Amino acid sequence: MSSSVTVAINRVRGFSAWITDDAPKNRAHASAVKFYSSARNISRNVITMAGVAIAATLIAVAVCAPLLAPHDPLTQDLSQRLLPPGSESHLLGTDELGRDILSRLIHGARITLYIVGLVAIIAPTAGLLIGGLAGYAGGFLDVVLMRITDVFLAFPRLVLALAFVAALGPGIENAVLAIAITAWPPYARLARAETLTIRSSDFISAIKLQGASHTRILFGHIIPLCLPSVLVRTTLDMAGIILTAAGLGFLGLGARPPTPEWGAMISSGRAFIFDHWWVAAMPGLAILLVSLGFNLMGDGLRDALDPRASK
Repeated sequence: MSSSVTVAINRVRGFSAWITDDAPKNRAHASAVKFYSSARNISRNVITMAGVAIAATLIAVAVCAPLLAPHDPLTQDLSQRLLPPGSESHLLGTDELGRDILSRLIHGARITLYIVGLVAIIAPTAGLLIGGLAGYAGGFLDVVLMRITDVFLAFPRLVLALAFVAALGPGIENAVLAIAITAWPPYARLARAETLTIRSSDFISAIKLQGASHTRILFGHIIPLCLPSVLVRTTLDMAGIILTAAGLGFLGLGARPPTPEWGAMISSGRAFIFDHWWVAAMPGLAILLVSLGFNLMGDGLRDALDPRASK
């Protein structure tokens, strides 16, 4: 065996021993060990990996949409209208305007990922900050922030999103804003509950005795400890975000025609549901698969990131 191969093997063994060390040397080392342990637990769950595969496929399709789509999603050809699945050059058939359904689904994945990504950034961040601040500060500020949260929770999410979109006007950006406005309260409740538990911990008292400021305690210690629960909740909520976005598109309050948005595609195909079922069924199946994938992935993350779970 050559010396270079021996050196490579020793490096791999050294890294393996470092990443699985039971006594981490510093904070960064501990974070790396914890991340590796969580990733290993997730990889052992077949159902979770199926969800990860679906989510990864959505991302890949959205990124490579121009390369994967066999036709222009906006090109109309009335001579090719309502062709069934399996037709020549139209694997999933065509819609009422002769547009290729597969191409529209592929490009629609971009819109779905865009909406999910923005809402998954805005809503959890706002909820984490509001809930963490309310739980840590307590008193009057806690009462005011939680009563505002209760007002938002008192309305069904889709109904409230419809009200905001109706006020802001149809469009993808307004739909994202409306969904984000209605999605943050559960994260605020979750972050507040965790903050109330963490702020009374012994290590928080020790940090206060060392002279740490409230800002450092909140953003340096409490909020990072709330992140795993918020991350899991975000993953589980992605399916709901997709369904809400599709509902807005179905009602004509999301993406504007002729944008290939999955909810709008179902809306345009409902008039042909009995005779030409594929026009509405194909985007509905896409929503079902993607929502299922995010739910499966969220369940796995919940099990992997739960500190009380047995290893």
